[in-house]
Amino acid sequence: MLLQRCVSLELPVQDRSLSRRHRHSQECANHAAAASMEATSATVLGTGRSSKHEADHVEAASARGLARRRPAAPAPAAVAKAIDASTTQRLELPDTLAIGPESVAFDGHGAGPYVSVSDGRILKYGGEGAGWTTFAYSPSYTKNNCDAFSDLPPIATESSCGRPLGLRFHVESGNLYIADAYMGLMRVGPNGGEETVLATEAGGAPLRFTIRTNQVTVLQSGLTYPNGIAISADRTHLIVALTGPCKLMRYWIRGPNANTSEPFTDLPGYPDNVRPDGKGGYWVALHREKYELPFGLDRHLLAIRIGAEGEKLQETKGHKNVRPTKAVEREDGKIYLGSVELSYVGIVNT
Repeated sequence: MLLQRCVSLELPVQDRSLSRRHRHSQECANHAAAASMEATSATVLGTGRSSKHEADHVEAASARGLARRRPAAPAPAAVAKAIDASTTQRLELPDTLAIGPESVAFDGHGAGPYVSVSDGRILKYGGEGAGWTTFAYSPSYTKNNCDAFSDLPPIATESSCGRPLGLRFHVESGNLYIADAYMGLMRVGPNGGEETVLATEAGGAPLRFTIRTNQVTVLQSGLTYPNGIAISADRTHLIVALTGPCKLMRYWIRGPNANTSEPFTDLPGYPDNVRPDGKGGYWVALHREKYELPFGLDRHLLAIRIGAEGEKLQETKGHKNVRPTKAVEREDGKIYLGSVELSYVGIVNT
């Protein structure tokens, strides 16, 4: 089965994976209706903190089913004061072609952010002076002369030009891995340029991509609408966001429970990407709240911080017109918000 939709690629040390269907609606109800089109999410394992064997693998999560075992309930945790994201700094994208910075990543030197945008490119922000520049693009972007489609909406060109949705740097090599909704899993070197296609098929199941051999191995089938994915701080398991059920799932990759999965925590909204928070837990971007009303207060949950054992630690709230796909916290405490529909990257000061 051709890989139809990619979403988020995760490398464990840097700040999302094969496949999910790109959303063109703000309604998460439409997400659930599109679940049959979803495919895989991937995590690249490999940094100085993991073994050479781990450094050679891309761990992935994909589509259809429910987790089977429920872990013991975590002990209650103190809940930190909510973060107010009503006013955010904006890194405006360079032109009308570049909207929807779905994924946000920083390289091993801290440069960036790098973002994946709707016209098929990966953009890099070089600071106030340099601004945004094109960093990478798929082979089809050049072949189909996609930079000439300035008058066409992205929905009309993305099947030809690509729609990159997940970005993750491999720290040791400096390579950037890209999960594209149409092209599959791709890679580009630290200097950018044209991307190389690594895998285009997922078979509707989670997979492991071995970098040395380019082999794809199925891990597990039967997940429901997997979206974002992250690896735990101790490298023993993956945390997978299940958008339709509003849950996080834990998939064990090492230890006595290896190759099994279990529920991790319930969420108050529809999750998109999951990112490590640098403190042993995770930031989960929420596209909308589970029971959100179209009227009333113009505020809703944007993201939630989840602890290492599934406890809810902190919320980020902001305007309803902001529906983030990714929340990336940096060492300085700033949180970068990606989006599938806005023309800027949001920066929240915590």
